Amino acid sequence: MSFLLFALFVTGAANANVTDEDFVARKTQNLLNLCTASPQDPHYREAIHFCHGYLVGAYHYYQAQTEEKQESKLFCPPEPKPSRNESIAMFISWAKTHPQYMNEMPVETEFRFLTEKWPCINK
Repeated sequence: MSFLLFALFVTGAANANVTDEDFVARKTQNLLNLCTASPQDPHYREAIHFCHGYLVGAYHYYQAQTEEKQESKLFCPPEPKPSRNESIAMFISWAKTHPQYMNEMPVETEFRFLTEKWPCINK
């Protein structure tokens, strides 16, 4: 019986549910929790949609602000650009290897990733 309880505890810890705090997205860790939610999480759909909406929304705002100001661009993605899903997967992988940014605002970490991944060579 104790083995069964232990197995349930370990499985539950491995697939920890997202929290209400994650949806406030004060820290990069919150956003990463949403972006990596398990399909078994009761809030999986909301978490993934929030993740994509947050990251894409910040990116689109940046695009609108720099559309006609080439000299002010922080990063220069390749052509053709990776798909949204590919870009988000790259961000997740990068964020997991940079734990020092987990307490920063997610938008700061997103743009750290973008500027590191695709620096503008001819700025």
